[in-house]
Amino acid sequence: MTFVDELKNAVTPRAALLVIGVLGLQLLFIASYVGALHKPKPTDVAFGVVAPQQMSQQLVTQLDGLPGGPLDPRAVSSAAEAREQIMNRDIDGALIVSSEGRTDTLLVASGGGTVLSSALEQILTQVEGSQQRAVRTVDVAPASADDFDGLSSFYLVVGWCVGGYLCASILAISAGTKPANRQRALIRTAVMAVYAIAGGIGGAIIIGPILGALPGSFWGLAGLGALVVFSVGMITLALEALTGIVGIGLAVLIIVIAGNPSAGGAFPLPMLPDFWRAIGPALPPGAGTWVARSIAYFRGNAVTGPLLVLSAWAVVGTALTLLLSMRHRPGADRADTSGTATATTDAPAPGTGGSTAA
Repeated sequence: MTFVDELKNAVTPRAALLVIGVLGLQLLFIASYVGALHKPKPTDVAFGVVAPQQMSQQLVTQLDGLPGGPLDPRAVSSAAEAREQIMNRDIDGALIVSSEGRTDTLLVASGGGTVLSSALEQILTQVEGSQQRAVRTVDVAPASADDFDGLSSFYLVVGWCVGGYLCASILAISAGTKPANRQRALIRTAVMAVYAIAGGIGGAIIIGPILGALPGSFWGLAGLGALVVFSVGMITLALEALTGIVGIGLAVLIIVIAGNPSAGGAFPLPMLPDFWRAIGPALPPGAGTWVARSIAYFRGNAVTGPLLVLSAWAVVGTALTLLLSMRHRPGADRADTSGTATATTDAPAPGTGGSTAA
């Protein structure tokens, strides 16, 4: 055979398309991560202002007009209310202006991201210095000493996401991307559920009792982990059932390429560009990271929305997997002319003689 003939046999059109698709994912990975993280800066950070009535609105206007728009300030009635809003994750920080001295108090919450807390401290120090005033910082929800830069919750969720789509990918590689019938789809869903529970508990054990990296409810984190793994796994199974092996790449696109840099892990959401800030809360890594930090540092507040996001991914993934499995009937996928079964459905069940896909 000539070299050209060998090349044609070695690289089929399908393989060439898959390689091109992988190249596209690689370039998107670089564009997404570098685009989201190469130049973090605070923009429209929800920020409270507690000041005497005669100067409150003036200060809000001054902070709102800072170059680059780093803050989205609003008047807050009292220091106690400011603390409560921070713990409820309605605002990310607050300035309490002293009516007696020239030293004001900046409230931050490094548990939501130490990079953002440091940025707020830098901004307010400059603003206060221009008014010949000083500022002292009080951390009302401090990150654990063993949670450097508040990143542990993000990496925990990333690990859960990786486990979810890898488990679904292994099921596809070992038994075919498309379940042959509804019973096989139900079995895969059950396997994913058991795996998700084990992964959630295992992650919570590692991050809590073993490493001591995150405080908060052990079972709260374990339950979150199970939901994250299951939602990512089921949406991956659904994409595989819909598109075959291409579904694995689509899952990587959604979870890894789009989801991880927009999750608010390395840099909290207010420090990301608009596109990533917009999509982050709607994707499993962002929703999971928000809930993990809320459980660890914010008394479990403000978790309803993100939990609904994760639940929606899980429900949609499960429904699509089951519905798409009903398109495959016994006998629909026959062995090919060489006598080997197709690679897109589960292997033949024992006793069928190999003529019918299970």
